[in-house]
Amino acid sequence: MLRALIFDVDGTLAETEDLHRQAFNGAFADLGLPWSWSPARYADLLTVMGGKERLRHYVETEHAEEAKALGPLMSEIHDRKTRRYGDLVEGGSLALRPGVGRLIAEARAAGLKLAVASTTSRPNVDTLLRINFPAGDVPFDVIACGDEAARKKPAPDVFDLALQRLGVAPSEAVAFEDSAAGIRSALDAGLPVIATRSRYTESHRLDGAFSAVSDLGEPGAPHRHLSGHAWPDGIVTLDALRDWHARITA
Repeated sequence: MLRALIFDVDGTLAETEDLHRQAFNGAFADLGLPWSWSPARYADLLTVMGGKERLRHYVETEHAEEAKALGPLMSEIHDRKTRRYGDLVEGGSLALRPGVGRLIAEARAAGLKLAVASTTSRPNVDTLLRINFPAGDVPFDVIACGDEAARKKPAPDVFDLALQRLGVAPSEAVAFEDSAAGIRSALDAGLPVIATRSRYTESHRLDGAFSAVSDLGEPGAPHRHLSGHAWPDGIVTLDALRDWHARITA
């Protein structure tokens, strides 16, 4: 029986990545650092999972001669970046991707458990959810974030943590991801994966996902099928998910 849906955040729940890029650039400017990440450069950096890790990788590879001196500044850069990201989300009311809110509502009404499994920090997740689920009506039973996991994606740790907290087996859940590293993480946790390609993962191979689509689709606005399992009318619905799950677990 399908008992739970587990969602990645950045690029999966919402197209957040460019706001993260803008927030990093704002933090650099705040501290007088002459750095600016273009969309293309940031796409390359996204192969490193986790904002703190991404920043450290950038400093160690692009500014190796300054890395030791910049070490004490890393926490302040990331803290400023997190605050700026929150301000951008609050000001822009960043919407959920197509079909996400609909599928979450369907799952919630049917009594399924819902979880987040993300490498991003908890304040970033909380801000996004507060904007998109007002009045404190956040639908997720479990929120597992990168700071709580020993290893970032593509290691399975954060999905393992989400499954443990949900109290469900991997065979009773489906993961939603947008990146190659996220798919690997979910698969290694034993989860089947639906991939929804996002702006910053256009170049990623989505190997391993049992279905890859442009988004989850909405009535009157079907998604584009990319590979694997195809969904009726171009929409990932709970009923269709249950049908698929019943067939593979029969």
